[in-house]
Amino acid sequence: MSAATTRSRTARTPVPDRLCAEAVDLARAAAEEAAAPGVVGEHVAVVSEGDRVVTHFFECEEPGYRGWRWAVTVARASRAKHVTLDETVLLPGEDALLAPEWVPWSERLRPGDMGPGDLLPTEADDIRLEPGYTGEDEPPPNSAVSEVSREMADRVDAEDAELTTRRATTSRGSIAAVADELGMRRARVLSRYGLHAAADRWDEAFGAKTPMAQAAPASCVTCAFLVPLAGSLRQAFGVCANEFGPADGRVVSLAYGCGGHSEAAVMPKPPKPAPHALDTIQVDEYPLRPARDSGSVPAEPDAPTEDLGHS
Repeated sequence: MSAATTRSRTARTPVPDRLCAEAVDLARAAAEEAAAPGVVGEHVAVVSEGDRVVTHFFECEEPGYRGWRWAVTVARASRAKHVTLDETVLLPGEDALLAPEWVPWSERLRPGDMGPGDLLPTEADDIRLEPGYTGEDEPPPNSAVSEVSREMADRVDAEDAELTTRRATTSRGSIAAVADELGMRRARVLSRYGLHAAADRWDEAFGAKTPMAQAAPASCVTCAFLVPLAGSLRQAFGVCANEFGPADGRVVSLAYGCGGHSEAAVMPKPPKPAPHALDTIQVDEYPLRPARDSGSVPAEPDAPTEDLGHS
């Protein structure tokens, strides 16, 4: 059992060839020729790659390549004593400083990265989108609805025969023309996956599990500043119209809330002051001189005083 195990290990990792393992100077010279003198460091390891094939590893002293190693592979032919050079390459070690893995631009893009003038192409098979109006819901050619549509188109064309600037690709009586006038004829629309992805993203930013919503006195569903959305998203989201709220102009969940709720704290009405006790109907008279009997000074002068004999 022990002999079998030894043979299996020997078959997996053969013993390095003696002549190839001793060719350290040849390997160093090849590494310095590929790099530069003084960049190749100490000899650190010898690895057997197969029968009479050995790789020598040297430390790399190049700035910016910490942990990298120069790998020089040498070999010799069967029954030959001359060792030849096979390959020289710079390889990263276990603790090597590596550049981050390359990521396509479509995966590196983050919300807010686009600026004025930037164009963001959308893939043709984007799972967030699905084909919009394609004409598949047109009525069959021989159906009654098709006859009515044809009559409407002929009547419109007869009434507007002098109009020459209208688009000639679609008939005005067709469903496509009606969709054009209503602004609903888009090449692609949001798919169910796109709707769910947007809903999850909005709920994560302004949803019921955010700290602001947890401390709010009430939810947005009862707030007067909430502007509901249209379509199926109306049942779960709206737009905040409170300029003092943290989510002003953002799509918020109906379960979101903040301290700016319209009914959170109603300000009391200011007290109404009492009316002035001033009679503005009757005119008050103010005489220029006081009445004769109203003051302490007599109106008539006193009699002449008697001489009391004082000198």
